[in-house]
Amino acid sequence: MSPPPPPPSSLTKPHPTSLSDLIFSAFSLFVFYSSSPNFNPNPNRRRFFKFPIMPLTTTAVNKLSTTNRHHFATPQSLSDWLRPRLPSDSFAAWGTKPGTKNVHNLWLELADGETSLADSTPPVRTVEVVVVRVRGSGNRFLIESHQELSNGDVRNRSRPLSEKMKPGETVEQAVVRAVKEELGSIIENVESDVVRIVADSYTNKVEERVSVSYPGLPACYILHTVDAYVDGLPEGEFWTEEGDEYEGLGEKEHERCELAVSCKKHYWKWVDEGSGSS
Repeated sequence: MSPPPPPPSSLTKPHPTSLSDLIFSAFSLFVFYSSSPNFNPNPNRRRFFKFPIMPLTTTAVNKLSTTNRHHFATPQSLSDWLRPRLPSDSFAAWGTKPGTKNVHNLWLELADGETSLADSTPPVRTVEVVVVRVRGSGNRFLIESHQELSNGDVRNRSRPLSEKMKPGETVEQAVVRAVKEELGSIIENVESDVVRIVADSYTNKVEERVSVSYPGLPACYILHTVDAYVDGLPEGEFWTEEGDEYEGLGEKEHERCELAVSCKKHYWKWVDEGSGSS
C-alpha cells in the first residue's frame, strides 16, 4: 500500500481570516503606501519647495553654541572688544588693504543680525549665506566677476550671486531679496514671480576659512545654494547698482553706513557650466 499524501503546505493551506486580521492587513497596506515617496492622496494639490534643515558639522555646532550675542553700542565698542583678540597687523588692515571692509561694516552686520561672533580668541564670525546660481540660455550660469567699492577699490569675485541671510528669513525669501538688492537696478518690479527656483536644486554645506573681508578673523559660512531662473536679464555682460542693504535699520545705524565700505556696482557675466567659474 502506498503511503498517504503529505499534508498541504502552509503556503497554500487555506486559513480562516478573522475580522481583526482584515483590519490589521488594511491598516498595514495604508501605512506602506502612505509612507512611499510617490504616494499623493490629492494629485491636484500644488507642490511646494521644501528646504531641509541643514546638518551641521560637529565643529560648526560647537562654534554656534559658543556664539556671543551681546550688544555693541557703537563701532568703537566693537573695535575695543576685537583689538586684544586679533593679531594687530591683521586688524590694522581692515578697511585699508584693498578689497577689505572696516569695523563699521562688521558692526552693521551684527546690528542687523546677519552675523554673530563667538566669544573666543580669535573670535569666529558665523554667517548664513544664500547662494543663487542664476541659469541662462545654453547651459550658462551668471557670475559676479568683480565689484566697485565706495572707496574706489575693485574687488574680484568670480562667484555666483550670494547674500547674507537675515534672522528668521527663509531660503526663498533670501533668494528674492538677493536678486532685488544686487540685480534689481536692471530688472523692473522684482517680485517673487520673476525668480523661479529650480526644483530639487537645493544643497547646503559649511565652509570654515579666514575672512577675506576681515583679515585675521576666522569665519564659519553656512551656505544654502539653489539654482534659479531670473526674468529680464541681459544676454551679454552687464553691471548693476547695489540696493539699500540696511534699509531696515534705524536712523543712527544709517548714519554709520556712510563710514562703512559699501559696494557701488556689481559686474556680471555669463559662463559655461563646465568652465569652473560657476
